[in-house]
Amino acid sequence: MKRLDLLDIRDEKVILILDGAMGSLLQQYGAANDKYLWSSIANLRNPGIVKKIHREYIDAGADIITTNTFRTNPAAVKMSGKSLSIEEFVKKSVNLAIEAREERKIVIAGSNAPAEDCYQKERTLSKSELEYNHKKHIELLWESGADIIWNETQSHLDEIEIICGFCNSQKLPYVINLFFDGKMNLLSGESLSDAVELVASFDPIAVGFNCIKPKNFLNKVKPESLVNEWGFYLNCGSGDYTDESISCGINPDHYIDLIKPLLEKKPLYAGSCCGSTPAHTKAIKEYIDEVYRN
Repeated sequence: MKRLDLLDIRDEKVILILDGAMGSLLQQYGAANDKYLWSSIANLRNPGIVKKIHREYIDAGADIITTNTFRTNPAAVKMSGKSLSIEEFVKKSVNLAIEAREERKIVIAGSNAPAEDCYQKERTLSKSELEYNHKKHIELLWESGADIIWNETQSHLDEIEIICGFCNSQKLPYVINLFFDGKMNLLSGESLSDAVELVASFDPIAVGFNCIKPKNFLNKVKPESLVNEWGFYLNCGSGDYTDESISCGINPDHYIDLIKPLLEKKPLYAGSCCGSTPAHTKAIKEYIDEVYRN
């Protein structure tokens, strides 16, 4: 299986465009949801809708589409109590993105989330359970055909070290996308700068930031001063991070106005997170085309 290299694709682009939210769109379509598996259950119950959303993001201009595997990891499946084969669950989920890509030159980013709820400060799993969860899930994402391991909303240093150490030891291309609180600390308490320093020592493709409110991110972070290759996809939802129902709180035009200072610094990739739609992806593409490709 020939995999696409993110940096090779970058050679042809000024900024790679990442897709946007999946879960909030699935909510709008009325697709299945689950307390523990979240929107990933739709990969089994509503696969046609998941594939349709992947295609909508590609048609809007995405160079990278993220598999709907934020909650196909072993810990989440075990907590759900459902008798699912993790191997089959991950394989079917990644295949939906691969099928949506067809023959187009689109990078498939295999989403690997925190083992438990991404906004949960205290972990209940042991170190061995965390190691098994991430190593198994990453292995399955790669074996299923992902082009890159896309670690998202990571905010616990122990998990971050497990993920980076494993991807590095297996020579897997990967990025780490970090989440931090209003004090620029991980949920596990360490500073953002300490987390970035640790990640950088394991040679990722890039260090990114996701699910952070735009104004909070813009006011607090100068990503280009932290790492050479970086990216972002910020929260476009209304309300709080932990709301069960997510709706758009930042329309595409407003989002572009907010992120223009970041796009001017030419990150490796740029996208949008919770509450966003293919219209946000299209707006990013149109702005990049207008500013950099004319």
